[in-house]
Amino acid sequence: MDESSAKIARIRLALFQPDIAPNVGAIIRLGACMSVPVDVIGPCGFAFSLRAVRRQVMDYGDKADVTDHISWERFSKDRPPGRLVAMTTHGAEVLWDFAFQPGDTILMGRESAGLPEDIHAKSDARLLIPMAPGTRSLNIAVAAGMAVAEAVRQLR
Repeated sequence: MDESSAKIARIRLALFQPDIAPNVGAIIRLGACMSVPVDVIGPCGFAFSLRAVRRQVMDYGDKADVTDHISWERFSKDRPPGRLVAMTTHGAEVLWDFAFQPGDTILMGRESAGLPEDIHAKSDARLLIPMAPGTRSLNIAVAAGMAVAEAVRQLR
C-alpha cells in the first residue's frame, strides 16, 4: 500500500442491513478504490456474497477489504475502536461541517428504511447531506461516496 492509500484507510464504511445488491457492489468497489474497509452488517435483503455483487464490483473484489457481520451485535463486538458516524436524513449536523477523525466508521442505513432509532442512539454523530427542497434522499452508493470523499479530504 502506498503512502496515499495508507492515509485513506484511516476510516471504515459500514452498511446496515442493505437491501439492494447492486448498491452494495458499487460501495465495495468504492472501498477498494479508496482503500477503505467495508463492513456489511446482516441480515441483508439478498443472499450476500462477493459473487452476488460481482457485476458492480467487477475485478475489484480481490482488492476490497470486506467483512461480513451476521448481525449488529456481531459488528458491535468485532469493529475496531473509533467513532460511529451515521449518515441519515435525520442527521443533526451537515456532512461538511463535521470534523472526521482517524478510526471513524461511516455507517449507512438500509435503502428502504434508513437506520432504526436504537442504532441512531448508539452513533457518536448523525450527519446529513443537504439537498434541494422537495427531494428526499440520494442513492446510498452516491451518499457513501460523498461521505468517504469528505472524510478523505479532511484526513489527507
